[in-house]
Amino acid sequence: MSRSTRTRLVAASGALVLTALALTACGSDDGSGTDAGGGLDSVKITGDIGEAPKVTWEGEVDPKDIETEVVTEGDGEVIEAGDGALAHIWIGNGFTEEEAYNSYESKAPQLLIGEISEPFKKALEGHKVGSRVAVAANATDAFGETGNSQLGIGNKDGLVFVVDLMARVGDEPAGEEREAAKWSPSLVEADGVITGFDFAEANKPSKNLLDTTLIKGDGAVVESGQTIAVNYLGQVYDAKAPFDESYSKDPTSFPIGVGQVVAGWDKALVGKTVGSRVILSIPPADGYGDKGNKDAGIKGTDTLFFVIDILAAA
Repeated sequence: MSRSTRTRLVAASGALVLTALALTACGSDDGSGTDAGGGLDSVKITGDIGEAPKVTWEGEVDPKDIETEVVTEGDGEVIEAGDGALAHIWIGNGFTEEEAYNSYESKAPQLLIGEISEPFKKALEGHKVGSRVAVAANATDAFGETGNSQLGIGNKDGLVFVVDLMARVGDEPAGEEREAAKWSPSLVEADGVITGFDFAEANKPSKNLLDTTLIKGDGAVVESGQTIAVNYLGQVYDAKAPFDESYSKDPTSFPIGVGQVVAGWDKALVGKTVGSRVILSIPPADGYGDKGNKDAGIKGTDTLFFVIDILAAA
């Protein structure tokens, strides 16, 4: 949970790349470029996985259909249809032959999940974690009929995507089930989906940061500075409903251990393993402090409880 609102947390997840925005067209409007350009044969892509690619333009890119090529094949698990991924993304404009977007500069992989456009699906589905996949597509395939003005992409532009698949994002925790600590509230579920906490038999809030593991994930240990993908729900002690949750939507992602979320998350989640489900009890000092978070209805004296599923880290 971010220091202010969930909006800031989600802003770090790569929504910029996936959202179709209003546009003044940057590419050719008269259709003259339709047959002029090539596809992936018009670019040369070099470099190592996890580092920004070097893309050499050998002609305009304006493909008739979506083209996909595995530049480097990884040896991780296969990303199946419907799976998400944490990925580094580079986008080049095939009309201007210039870089339009680069996630490598922030060192934070982006979350590709849910309703993503066809070029991104082609970069994910059937490919192994650790792979670098190149895709050539037109702007309408990627961003809709208006292109993406925020990235300087016109609706007639051809595009090149370089996607490094850093981690598969599962849809639920996986590992060894454990008994919750006695202080912990119980989870409320509806049709198998977490909807809140029941505090009836929970201890009164502690002044200390507490965590308990319900599922000990069988994945890698989360390290400070990594980006993690999670599902979560947050609720103030003894409140009747959560103030925020992602279980009814899509998972979200953010860097951990670097001050981009409340201190309780940074302190408790670093060192946990991917696949884990944990419950946190966060006192005000490790939450929103004396000022609380008015927008979320959180007072400066409120203890926050979170259930968090760690679905991926990269």
